[in-house]
Amino acid sequence: MNGLILYPHSFVETGDSTFFLGRDERTGKKWLGVRGDASGFAGTVQAVGDTWLCPLSATNASVLRERLPWLRPVPLGLQKSFGFGDRLGLATPGHVRAVRGTGIAPIFAQQSVRENTRTGRTPQQVLDEAMWGVFQEGWQQPWGADADHVKNAPDFDPFIAAGYTLFTIDPGDHVDNNVPGASVGEIAAKLQTLPWDILEDTLQDMERRYLGRSFILPGTALVFDRETLWRAAAKYGQAISHTVQMYRYLVDGIRRRVLTPEDGQAQGSGEGFELEVSVDETETPTSPAEHFFIASELRRLGVRWVSLAPRFVGRFEKGVDYIGDPGAFEAELKQHVAVAQVLGPYKISLHSGSDKLSVYPILARCAGDWIHVKTAGTSYLEALRAIAGIAPALFREILLFARERYATDKATYHVSADVNRVPTGDQWSDAELATVLDLFDGRQVLHVTFGSVLTERNADGTFRFRDRLLEALRNNEEKYFAVLQAHFAEHLAPFAK
Repeated sequence: MNGLILYPHSFVETGDSTFFLGRDERTGKKWLGVRGDASGFAGTVQAVGDTWLCPLSATNASVLRERLPWLRPVPLGLQKSFGFGDRLGLATPGHVRAVRGTGIAPIFAQQSVRENTRTGRTPQQVLDEAMWGVFQEGWQQPWGADADHVKNAPDFDPFIAAGYTLFTIDPGDHVDNNVPGASVGEIAAKLQTLPWDILEDTLQDMERRYLGRSFILPGTALVFDRETLWRAAAKYGQAISHTVQMYRYLVDGIRRRVLTPEDGQAQGSGEGFELEVSVDETETPTSPAEHFFIASELRRLGVRWVSLAPRFVGRFEKGVDYIGDPGAFEAELKQHVAVAQVLGPYKISLHSGSDKLSVYPILARCAGDWIHVKTAGTSYLEALRAIAGIAPALFREILLFARERYATDKATYHVSADVNRVPTGDQWSDAELATVLDLFDGRQVLHVTFGSVLTERNADGTFRFRDRLLEALRNNEEKYFAVLQAHFAEHLAPFAK
């Protein structure tokens, strides 16, 4: 069609209109095609007969969602789910191909405030880019959008406005990591500083609820002695208070937003959105007793959530497999699942879930359908794998730059790579370059430097890598999608029906 390559899975007929997606084979630019009623679409350019071509703008994305409601993210409830972070805005078609037929509910738009800041994207851009990928591949089943790792209440606002359906509260900055090494006297002093008014509680009332009782869980029982209870409260009390305040801000913000009938109701709030509570980015593991305390207190304070991410035993570093004793992880995971079944039910959420292939079978076996896995940087790494084959000279540039940036960029991540163990690539042929992504150190160094790679500018203000990286992937998108599909097939297989 006039030099336009059409995406066959995107064709949709509804009422008196037909919609499809096409790509200009000369410029690589994608267009929304509309046959029939094109009212509401902005920037339309008449092509042939009754067909209009419309740019993939935020305005046209909004109009298309009104015409095709399945392009809106929705709450996924207690379905087994998997989050696909996409730092480039190009990966969703590959994600769709990987998850199709698995029975796993996908979250295709998932970025944190930190990731958006580092990539220069907005929540609306992230959601719209995921939506166009959903449209391109013809995915008409439910999918979600996750405002990930939100630490401060005002940061909810742009995600609410964009129509996100899952909000992940991260109160990790308010977890007291000094509690495990503190004396009982120091713990008593910490308890005095807790915001008991926000917690709607007193130390005496808290003790009456927990001490002298046995809490029966599937296969086990929890008994709190005074020191265990005090330490749980001292470690997580401020975090619980912060979560409650953020949750109430979120509920109020959602209520102010005009909800459409398609938004529905969902486990997690009753307001057409879902909540995840994340305490995974902390220095010490969350014990099953601490998990029970967090969940009990949040439930008492009226917070409702669909999934909770504890800090598991062992190390869940970015971009690499689990580091630790799988047996110890499985034993503790069973207790976390038991807590979630008794105080929910809600899903156990695994963060930094990328590439944790050794523990996926354990999660699938112990948690069953009560599981959510969250990945982010692995799609960016696989983009670099594709680039190594498509544009090896660009990959070499990015690798050298990442080695320079790693010492600075690793500061906010749990990683242990040694940049001195990452080769420069000079000694390898083009065909061997992607091997860097199979190395522990190479993978982590490339993982955490994504923000610098995507935002570094030349002296004239142009991007040093970003535009060339995106152009190469757009011009070779089928190669990128194939790499993603193969990569995530391995991730999803243990959880698939």
